[in-house]
Amino acid sequence: MSEENTQGTGGFQNAADAVEWIVHLVPFGIKPGLKRMEKLMELLGHPERRLKFIHVAGTNGKGSVCAFLSEVIKQAGYDVGTFTSPYIEKYTDRIRLNGENIADEDLVRVVNKVKRLVEQVAATELGQPTMFEVSTALAIEYFAHVAYPDFVVWETGLGGRLDSTNIVTPIVTAITNVGHDHMEILGDTLEKVAAEKAGIIKAGVPVVSAVDQPEAIAVLERVSRAKQSTLYLSGRHFRYEAIADRENDQSFHFFGPFRGIPKVGISMNGRHQLQNASVALMTLEVLRQYYALIVEDDVLYSAMKATQWAGRLEMISQSPRMLVDGAHNPEGGAALAQALRDTYAYKNLHFVMGMLSTKNHSGYLQHILPLVDTLILTEPDWHKKEDAAKLAELARTLLKEMGRTDVEVIVEPDWKAALELVKGKTAQDDLAVVSGTLYLIGDVRSWIVHQTDSEKGW
Repeated sequence: MSEENTQGTGGFQNAADAVEWIVHLVPFGIKPGLKRMEKLMELLGHPERRLKFIHVAGTNGKGSVCAFLSEVIKQAGYDVGTFTSPYIEKYTDRIRLNGENIADEDLVRVVNKVKRLVEQVAATELGQPTMFEVSTALAIEYFAHVAYPDFVVWETGLGGRLDSTNIVTPIVTAITNVGHDHMEILGDTLEKVAAEKAGIIKAGVPVVSAVDQPEAIAVLERVSRAKQSTLYLSGRHFRYEAIADRENDQSFHFFGPFRGIPKVGISMNGRHQLQNASVALMTLEVLRQYYALIVEDDVLYSAMKATQWAGRLEMISQSPRMLVDGAHNPEGGAALAQALRDTYAYKNLHFVMGMLSTKNHSGYLQHILPLVDTLILTEPDWHKKEDAAKLAELARTLLKEMGRTDVEVIVEPDWKAALELVKGKTAQDDLAVVSGTLYLIGDVRSWIVHQTDSEKGW
């Protein structure tokens, strides 16, 4: 960072330098626990107490539920803040007001205020706050003292109980589902993972969930009872009924404890999005019932249909047809495979995949391999990437077990070269799919849509 950029105000003068400082905290890794966040909030004068949070956790679907909620609340005429992760293309994607990224000058302003306090905490026995903790603190400070939204849609980073976002007390909690992801951190059984997610349930705060495994439901019921929080469970207290499933056009009936909402249309693809949309609707119904949120039905229908979420079953090119999807765990792989069977028509399927080393690749591949004609293994530009050759070895073993000898398996560690390869193979009636970690999806999306490299971070 140049000397002139820190002169004058004693802080950063531009967003690029501010983001560079944040990203340089990545090596401090993930440190579960709330002690550093508690200290930061105390030093900031507890800005988290000024905001109405809708806290969203879950293995998959968090981002989509956040997108539905944010769009409806915005179209209903309220100001809505949204905090999500990882970002797809730019650091500022993750902190939004009414669908617009935090302005560069506002980012600089809050970073200059928070950086001093981060350094103060780092000098104590608590140690250096992580990148995610700093990002969480920046979002709270921005929403509380700069943007003043009516509601904040607040996505959990990892797990819930010890996640830095759990520093807030929300007005409603949503837990989308529980699956086999981050088990090296959250625990080696679904009960343990569910307990970590249930850690965001607060005393008396209603909970909406689509968790469906009996052992995970039992955990949510136990925690909700102990906290005296009303639990609204999909399949028990609310449900949906699919009507139609076409590309960019699905519809369903919603049945809830307060009312039914017929013929809701959404543009997001994949049957799993009906579940995500119904979780969002139930959450909105709770807000209507308990917090007098006013959403006219015509606005609700329009906003649900308008909701988009980058990098999830998103067609980013028509010639050749290229679909990107951030599925990176067994449950995500199952949802992607179902969408490839139900929603998309193609002659041959050419599949590019890049993963982080911490994921359950075997479980994911079990769902995908029966469908592919070509499999190209590549590597995300990220420090925890999985080796493409190792993935290819696993894929070949699984294909052999499936009795499939007709799949071409290619190793191309350079993701840009892998994209050129798949483009060359994809005829007009074929489909190319790029899937795996969002670090890869963000790069590919940026490169194809904007012909630029994405910024890096989480």
